[in-house]
Amino acid sequence: MLDESLLRTVDLPVGDRFEAWTERMGRTHAPMQLASDCAADYHGEQRIVGLGDVTVWPATFDHLVFRRTPKLVRQSDPEVYHLSLLRRGEGAASWGRQQVAYRIDDFHTNTSSRSYDISTGPDPVTLIGVEIPRALVALPAQRADRVIGSRVSSREGVGALLAQFLIRLVSDTAPYQPSDGPRLGTVVADLVTAVFAHALDADRQLPPETRARTLTLHIKAFIRRHLGDPELTPDRIAAAHHISRSYLYRLFQAEGTTVGGHIREQRLKNACRDLADPALCMMPIHAVGARWGFPRAAEFTRAFRSAYGVPPSEYRAASGLQAK
Repeated sequence: MLDESLLRTVDLPVGDRFEAWTERMGRTHAPMQLASDCAADYHGEQRIVGLGDVTVWPATFDHLVFRRTPKLVRQSDPEVYHLSLLRRGEGAASWGRQQVAYRIDDFHTNTSSRSYDISTGPDPVTLIGVEIPRALVALPAQRADRVIGSRVSSREGVGALLAQFLIRLVSDTAPYQPSDGPRLGTVVADLVTAVFAHALDADRQLPPETRARTLTLHIKAFIRRHLGDPELTPDRIAAAHHISRSYLYRLFQAEGTTVGGHIREQRLKNACRDLADPALCMMPIHAVGARWGFPRAAEFTRAFRSAYGVPPSEYRAASGLQAK
């Protein structure tokens, strides 16, 4: 499991809840002055997921006013960018004359290096926050700072890719090992850089390695959506992303694998999951294979045995389910 910590104010005495939430928010992003109409009995839940130097934190909390004053900036500046993916609720922020309303399913950007006032609506809000050191956003600082205060859609393009990654990550961190944290943090940093560059219409500012990793993530998402298609070939993947097949091969070589190897690995992982799923115990084994891109039962059995050392029937039996 990744490095995580959880705060639920309902686990604390009523009189301690708002103070604990204020202290937690200060450690998550930067010291702030907090106020709330619900301070007398504050309800908030926040899970912090550590990904090396990057932090991701899903949270739900009551009405809150965040105020980071110029004095607080001078006293303590961890020099981080903040992104919030608003999932429920409403709010607004101001940086002097610059103001923006928060919209559901948009990313909202901020930085610990500027003073601001943020106020949520009267109802609880749910969001996924990201804290990333400014130095990890691979764009000139003056250009990256121009994104602050912008709204970035999570419904299309690289914004959607970042949102999907974060939502999937925080929904279940159990499959990951602690050593995966820094690598996942690198993925988040690359995607945030791509989001900032897109917002600036400055994709040419991206370092080549960041562009390549972002493209690879797009391609892997495409592969995930089409795993059940037995006609998922390198030619089709390359054409869908307007690149040559040789460049596609180089992208996966940089990942230490091949296109075909990645597709096969993902198909077999999904087949493993289905074979061990009690809800699918009546699905014939050959149908499980066909569901994940193995239309011929013999091919599925050979690939499964090669990867896991046993045929799919034995794997299902070892999971306590009756083989079909």
